[in-house]
Amino acid sequence: MLAGTVAAAAIVGSAFAGMWGGPRGLVTGELGVVVVAALVLYLMVLRAGRVLIGLVAVLGACLSFMAPDVAAGVVLQHRGLVEPARVASVQTTTEHGRTVCSVEGVGAVRAGAEVWRGCAASIAPGDTLPVVYDPRGRVPARGVAAPGELVKAELWLAALAIVFVGVCTVAVVRSFRLEATGHGA
Repeated sequence: MLAGTVAAAAIVGSAFAGMWGGPRGLVTGELGVVVVAALVLYLMVLRAGRVLIGLVAVLGACLSFMAPDVAAGVVLQHRGLVEPARVASVQTTTEHGRTVCSVEGVGAVRAGAEVWRGCAASIAPGDTLPVVYDPRGRVPARGVAAPGELVKAELWLAALAIVFVGVCTVAVVRSFRLEATGHGA
């Protein structure tokens, strides 16, 4: 349980530290991937089982890539500023089926920033769209989130972290093999 808890805390903590003001290298979640790789190596040394090790790797990677996005939302909620930005172009991506608006620079929002929250097919170039941005420039600008969206993302992150710790615990416990001792007479 300790290994999973320490790894989850390092993954999520590094993402939040990077967004709040730590080293820029922590913003992307790459340190989380390194932590997961170290944990996977540790479980391999313990001989925890390939399926459990694979599950820990997948859950850890998901946690590593989800934590920076949730951290960005938290930072923008606490210190973000909302300003209207002029839409430069609108396009629908086939990747996620989202409509993405490219906005012109306003305040600390860089020109060409792409936002999908609040962007719809009914938006046309020249319209304005509310954009929340970090005045310190650490967090990328994004459209204003719907009420409850951040809480939902935080709950998903917490649930994923709990499952990750649980699977790590099972993997470590699985690595301790009990050997039968014969009591012959």
